[in-house]
Amino acid sequence: MRPILILLALAGLCVSALALRVHYDTGTEPCSINDHWDCGIVNHSSYALFHNVPVADIGIAGYLVLGVLALARRRILLLGAALIGLGFALHLSEIEHNVLQVWCLYCVISQGIIVLITLLSAGWLIAAQIAKSRAS
Repeated sequence: MRPILILLALAGLCVSALALRVHYDTGTEPCSINDHWDCGIVNHSSYALFHNVPVADIGIAGYLVLGVLALARRRILLLGAALIGLGFALHLSEIEHNVLQVWCLYCVISQGIIVLITLLSAGWLIAAQIAKSRAS
């Protein structure tokens, strides 16, 4: 499970880096598909900053932390951090859906990645606890 979680964290880091590039870019974005899918609108909105820090930077830092926790086999901390990331991603999804009414492809991919990391880290923790109880 650990290698999969590390790969997912790296994928999340890459997607967050792409979103950060969009945040600072002023040209037309490759993910500007139509009126409902436009990374530029989302990443240039006031909601793309959290206390003056680009949300994509927070994603990069978060995925780095998740990858390190998976590498260190810190299952409980990994699940806790993943749940925090999932909560933040769900909040951002709510803004995209209800406020901006535009979706960012990179953000949606990142949201899928954090869901997978959360589910897999919960499964990894449960499997480790079952194995530990059987060994006792």
